[in-house]
Amino acid sequence: MGEIRFTYPCTLRKDSEGRFVVRFHDVPEALTDGKTKEEALSEAVDCLGAALIGYMLEGRALPLPSPRKGQSYLVAPDATSRLKAAVYTVARDQGVTATKLAQALEVDHKEARRILDPNHRTKADRLEATLAAMGYAIELSFYVAAENRRVLNAPGFIKPGVRKPA
Repeated sequence: MGEIRFTYPCTLRKDSEGRFVVRFHDVPEALTDGKTKEEALSEAVDCLGAALIGYMLEGRALPLPSPRKGQSYLVAPDATSRLKAAVYTVARDQGVTATKLAQALEVDHKEARRILDPNHRTKADRLEATLAAMGYAIELSFYVAAENRRVLNAPGFIKPGVRKPA
Protein backbone atom coordinates (compact mmCIF):
# COMPACT_ATOMS: atom_id res chain seq x y z
CA MET A 1 0.00 0.00 0.00
CA GLY A 2 1.40 3.36 -1.00
CA GLU A 3 0.33 6.85 -0.10
CA ILE A 4 -3.20 7.09 1.27
CA ARG A 5 -5.27 10.28 0.98
CA PHE A 6 -8.82 10.69 2.16
CA THR A 7 -9.65 13.76 0.06
CA TYR A 8 -12.53 13.01 -2.29
CA PRO A 9 -13.83 14.87 -5.35
CA CYS A 10 -17.46 15.89 -5.33
CA THR A 11 -19.87 17.65 -7.64
CA LEU A 12 -22.10 20.54 -6.71
CA ARG A 13 -25.37 21.07 -8.60
CA LYS A 14 -28.50 23.12 -8.03
CA ASP A 15 -31.67 21.06 -7.62
CA SER A 16 -35.20 22.00 -8.73
CA GLU A 17 -35.78 23.81 -5.41
CA GLY A 18 -32.65 25.94 -5.77
CA ARG A 19 -30.62 24.07 -3.13
CA PHE A 20 -27.04 23.04 -3.82
CA VAL A 21 -26.63 19.24 -3.79
CA VAL A 22 -23.23 17.65 -3.13
CA ARG A 23 -22.51 14.15 -4.49
CA PHE A 24 -19.39 12.04 -4.09
CA HIS A 25 -18.82 9.64 -6.99
CA ASP A 26 -16.54 7.42 -4.88
CA VAL A 27 -18.77 7.46 -1.77
CA PRO A 28 -22.37 7.33 -3.01
CA GLU A 29 -23.68 7.12 0.57
CA ALA A 30 -22.37 10.67 1.14
CA LEU A 31 -25.09 12.97 -0.17
CA THR A 32 -25.94 16.35 1.30
CA ASP A 33 -27.13 19.81 0.35
CA GLY A 34 -27.25 23.41 1.46
CA LYS A 35 -29.00 26.66 0.78
CA THR A 36 -25.73 28.17 -0.51
CA LYS A 37 -22.62 26.67 -2.10
CA GLU A 38 -20.66 27.43 1.06
CA GLU A 39 -23.23 25.75 3.31
CA ALA A 40 -23.43 22.70 1.06
CA LEU A 41 -19.64 22.27 0.98
CA SER A 42 -19.41 22.77 4.74
CA GLU A 43 -22.05 20.06 5.23
CA ALA A 44 -20.11 17.85 2.80
CA VAL A 45 -17.15 17.68 5.20
CA ASP A 46 -19.30 16.17 7.98
CA CYS A 47 -21.31 14.04 5.57
CA LEU A 48 -18.19 12.47 4.07
CA GLY A 49 -16.78 11.73 7.53
CA ALA A 50 -20.02 10.07 8.62
CA ALA A 51 -20.16 7.96 5.45
CA LEU A 52 -16.58 6.75 5.95
CA ILE A 53 -17.40 5.83 9.57
CA GLY A 54 -20.33 3.82 8.19
CA TYR A 55 -17.94 1.85 5.97
CA MET A 56 -15.70 1.16 8.96
CA LEU A 57 -18.58 0.04 11.19
CA GLU A 58 -19.69 -2.38 8.46
CA GLY A 59 -16.14 -3.73 8.08
CA ARG A 60 -15.96 -2.61 4.44
CA ALA A 61 -12.87 -1.35 2.64
CA LEU A 62 -12.83 2.43 2.36
CA PRO A 63 -13.17 3.58 -1.23
CA LEU A 64 -10.09 5.11 -2.80
CA PRO A 65 -10.57 8.66 -4.05
CA SER A 66 -10.64 9.05 -7.82
CA PRO A 67 -8.74 11.89 -9.49
CA ARG A 68 -10.42 15.26 -9.53
CA LYS A 69 -12.10 16.10 -12.84
CA GLY A 70 -13.41 19.31 -14.34
CA GLN A 71 -15.24 21.59 -11.96
CA SER A 72 -15.33 19.16 -9.03
CA TYR A 73 -14.39 20.20 -5.50
CA LEU A 74 -12.04 18.30 -3.20
CA VAL A 75 -13.44 17.59 0.26
CA ALA A 76 -11.78 15.95 3.25
CA PRO A 77 -13.22 14.96 6.62
CA ASP A 78 -11.59 16.40 9.76
CA ALA A 79 -7.96 15.45 10.45
CA THR A 80 -8.71 13.00 13.26
CA SER A 81 -11.24 11.18 11.09
CA ARG A 82 -8.64 10.91 8.32
CA LEU A 83 -6.08 9.49 10.74
CA LYS A 84 -8.69 7.06 12.08
CA ALA A 85 -9.49 6.02 8.49
CA ALA A 86 -5.78 5.46 7.83
CA VAL A 87 -5.45 3.29 10.96
CA TYR A 88 -8.55 1.34 9.95
CA THR A 89 -7.30 0.81 6.38
CA VAL A 90 -3.83 -0.36 7.43
CA ALA A 91 -5.17 -2.58 10.25
CA ARG A 92 -7.73 -4.14 7.90
CA ASP A 93 -5.13 -4.76 5.18
CA GLN A 94 -2.61 -6.22 7.66
CA GLY A 95 -5.17 -8.24 9.62
CA VAL A 96 -4.33 -6.37 12.82
CA THR A 97 -6.78 -7.15 15.63
CA ALA A 98 -7.24 -5.26 18.88
CA THR A 99 -5.21 -7.99 20.60
CA LYS A 100 -2.30 -7.64 18.16
CA LEU A 101 -2.48 -3.86 18.37
CA ALA A 102 -2.47 -3.93 22.18
CA GLN A 103 0.69 -6.04 22.10
CA ALA A 104 2.40 -3.81 19.52
CA LEU A 105 1.60 -0.61 21.42
CA GLU A 106 2.05 -2.17 24.87
CA VAL A 107 -1.38 -0.99 25.99
CA ASP A 108 -4.34 -2.89 27.41
CA HIS A 109 -6.90 -4.49 25.11
CA LYS A 110 -9.56 -1.90 25.98
CA GLU A 111 -7.31 0.96 24.80
CA ALA A 112 -6.56 -0.88 21.54
CA ARG A 113 -10.30 -1.40 20.93
CA ARG A 114 -10.90 2.33 21.43
CA ILE A 115 -8.16 3.15 18.92
CA LEU A 116 -9.83 0.91 16.34
CA ASP A 117 -13.35 2.18 17.14
CA PRO A 118 -14.28 4.76 14.45
CA ASN A 119 -16.67 6.51 16.86
CA HIS A 120 -14.06 7.01 19.60
CA ARG A 121 -12.21 10.33 19.36
CA THR A 122 -8.62 9.13 19.72
CA LYS A 123 -5.94 11.82 20.01
CA ALA A 124 -3.86 12.50 16.92
CA ASP A 125 -0.56 11.59 18.60
CA ARG A 126 -1.94 8.17 19.58
CA LEU A 127 -3.15 7.57 16.02
CA GLU A 128 0.25 8.63 14.66
CA ALA A 129 1.96 6.19 17.07
CA THR A 130 -0.45 3.45 15.98
CA LEU A 131 0.37 4.01 12.33
CA ALA A 132 4.09 4.00 13.16
CA ALA A 133 3.68 0.66 14.98
CA MET A 134 2.18 -0.73 11.76
CA GLY A 135 5.01 0.67 9.61
CA TYR A 136 3.45 3.92 8.38
CA ALA A 137 4.06 7.63 8.86
CA ILE A 138 1.84 10.64 8.28
CA GLU A 139 2.61 13.75 6.29
CA LEU A 140 1.00 17.16 6.47
CA SER A 141 0.30 19.36 3.46
CA PHE A 142 -0.54 23.03 3.77
CA TYR A 143 -1.99 24.91 0.82
CA VAL A 144 -3.47 28.25 -0.10
CA ALA A 145 -7.13 27.20 -0.25
CA ALA A 146 -8.29 29.91 -2.63
CA GLU A 147 -5.50 29.09 -5.07
CA ASN A 148 -5.36 25.32 -4.45
CA ARG A 149 -1.56 25.73 -4.32
CA ARG A 150 0.60 23.63 -1.98
CA VAL A 151 3.03 25.72 0.05
CA LEU A 152 4.51 23.36 2.68
CA ASN A 153 4.72 19.72 3.72
CA ALA A 154 5.40 18.72 7.31
CA PRO A 155 4.64 15.79 9.63
CA GLY A 156 1.24 16.11 11.29
CA PHE A 157 -2.33 16.66 10.17
CA ILE A 158 -4.49 19.40 8.65
CA LYS A 159 -7.89 20.92 9.30
CA PRO A 160 -10.86 19.62 7.36
CA GLY A 161 -11.55 21.54 4.28
CA VAL A 162 -12.71 22.01 0.78
CA ARG A 163 -10.53 22.80 -2.22
CA LYS A 164 -12.20 24.79 -4.96
CA PRO A 165 -11.86 23.87 -8.62
CA ALA A 166 -8.69 25.25 -10.19
